[in-house]
Amino acid sequence: MNMKVRVPLMLALWVVGLVGASCTKSEAVSEPGVFAQPIGALAALLEAGYVYPEVGTRYATRLRDNLAQGAYREYVAQADLAMRLTSDLQAVSPDGHLRVVTTEQGPSAGGPPRPEPVSEARWLSEGIAHIRINGFPGDDATVERVDQFMKEHATARVLIIDARTHGGGGTREMNVLLPYLFDQETVLAYMDAPERNLELRCLPPADPTLREVQGPEGIYRRAHLVRPNPDESRLFGAQVFYLTSKRTASAAEHLALALQRTGRATLVGEPTAGANHFSCLRELGDGLAVVLPVGRTVDPDTEQDWEGVGILPDIEVPADDALEEVLARVK
Repeated sequence: MNMKVRVPLMLALWVVGLVGASCTKSEAVSEPGVFAQPIGALAALLEAGYVYPEVGTRYATRLRDNLAQGAYREYVAQADLAMRLTSDLQAVSPDGHLRVVTTEQGPSAGGPPRPEPVSEARWLSEGIAHIRINGFPGDDATVERVDQFMKEHATARVLIIDARTHGGGGTREMNVLLPYLFDQETVLAYMDAPERNLELRCLPPADPTLREVQGPEGIYRRAHLVRPNPDESRLFGAQVFYLTSKRTASAAEHLALALQRTGRATLVGEPTAGANHFSCLRELGDGLAVVLPVGRTVDPDTEQDWEGVGILPDIEVPADDALEEVLARVK
């Protein structure tokens, strides 16, 4: 996989479990210094479950040192403390997913407003289909909409998957989309986590597309697979383009890797965000929670991931010009 070094962005969440809404300072705790328990819980979780154990220890050490020095005693509002803790952790080692949030804000706190998961699904012209996907929330309605689009556009000779504003999510939608494009069972990526993290019950849930395979020592590895759709084969030979930008993150990058390394799609646009690690939301107490990165998605050919570097498109153009670039090539 072609890669390009870039500053990591905290744009998206490859997260198991979500909570919603937003928090205000009206929910402040009256006494300063009462957050020692959740900060201690955060340090313990990072030490026990962060994707790279040695980095998790560094995170935990920084938090405990700051706590001992009274660095967090001034904070009385959960949202303010969450921002400070996130900043402190990112200063130790940047991670495109790791953040502390309030339990009411949920894991998307601090990010841009999220549009509808699928905002466009249409024919651009005869034989050219286009779907713009902004996220993979994993709900039944979005899964059904993606599946319906693939069924209704199965006669396309060109399929354009627009992920320029795709902020991430899970695998349910891609597991519906991909079987329309592959004519044989194919390994798309490896999903790796330290074996110790099995005890956290924090990994993406088992499903038929994930197969346990032998990984490096101490690593629990599952291969993410695609199997052909048994009822619809007309898109197996379609030309596929996948549009990317610096906002294309997390699960959208997983899909970009899968399509690029298998040669099933041409990536057009900008290098992606560089947010690789899959995560889960764990509550800490006192209205705080952490998006905890527990594993990473790996290119089976190189054993590398894209954390902090992103995925380089096959045809690099400004993101705003990506769709026009594709249309100029296929018309």
